[in-house]
Amino acid sequence: MSHESVQNYYGEVLQGSGDLQTNACCTPDDIPDHVKEVLSQVHDEVLMRYYGCGLIAPEALEGARILDLGCGAGRDVYALSKMVGPQGRVVGVDMTPAQLDVARRHQAYHAEVFGHDTSNVEFHHGFIETLQDLDLEPGSFDIIVSNCVINLATDKAAVLRGAYHLLKEGGEMYFSDVYADRRVPEAMARDEVLYGECLSGALYWNDFLSLAKGAGFIDPRMVTARPLTIENPKLEARVAPLKFLSATYRLFKLPKLESDCEDYGQAVIYKGTIPHAPHALQLDDHHVIETGKVFAVCGNTWMMLKDTRLAPHFDFIGGFSNHYGVFEGCGGNSPFNAFDTEGAATSCC
Repeated sequence: MSHESVQNYYGEVLQGSGDLQTNACCTPDDIPDHVKEVLSQVHDEVLMRYYGCGLIAPEALEGARILDLGCGAGRDVYALSKMVGPQGRVVGVDMTPAQLDVARRHQAYHAEVFGHDTSNVEFHHGFIETLQDLDLEPGSFDIIVSNCVINLATDKAAVLRGAYHLLKEGGEMYFSDVYADRRVPEAMARDEVLYGECLSGALYWNDFLSLAKGAGFIDPRMVTARPLTIENPKLEARVAPLKFLSATYRLFKLPKLESDCEDYGQAVIYKGTIPHAPHALQLDDHHVIETGKVFAVCGNTWMMLKDTRLAPHFDFIGGFSNHYGVFEGCGGNSPFNAFDTEGAATSCC
């Protein structure tokens, strides 16, 4: 699908979120109260032109420098600008001039509402597949976010490579998007409505994992996922039998991560000091770390906590001097497991 088709769909066909024909570009209702409070302060015109599918507000944002890929009219940019505070900065990139016009129109409004002396946001017109063409310093962002946009990209691998290049070491890409349970047929991918509705441009989830690892994000972590029901019988029939889900992933730029989760006898203790997370921190869908509890982790999870902005909020036990094999329940099965049961071994021939 061409950039022009997507620009037309989001700049001309859609004049507001009410014009969407499916529920693919809808954020779930279970938004934390502190995020709801921030969103309530975002200008109505910006909210009306929002087409995201998830929540891209990770923890510990104070003072962070954030890049939003496919920022549209700027809802997430402005919400994050409040969360990072006056010492942080949020940069939005989008290819649709009509969307950017709305975003730029309300910079002064949001600076005043959020109590900032000057606006801490900026917007760039450009394509997320060619981030190298924009005036953005490599290795300068703590976090890169995106909300239901990468599925619209013509070269998704290039988006991930560009994001990796712009992140600081220890930074992360935290984003929501739509994924398919199988590869989308080519004929379906050419359907402009299905593509504009964030369906037929969706990656098969396993292809996404391969692309992410190929870009340098060695251990992708899913945070949340929910099935998409589409809620449009005609379009449901056109995409059948494919199934779709909206998922939020976090991808850390940590070159020393391993391809599997290895056990070094390490553990962490969460201090409960991250704002709005006094009782537990959810790192991903299988790591919910309670405050004050000694929590065993694999080497990769250790690095995601110790070598990132999350480190001040944890105490760390252990190191990498001793290795105990694959971390139990994570990182694949050891080939030696077949011999753990007494009498299971057989002759070599």
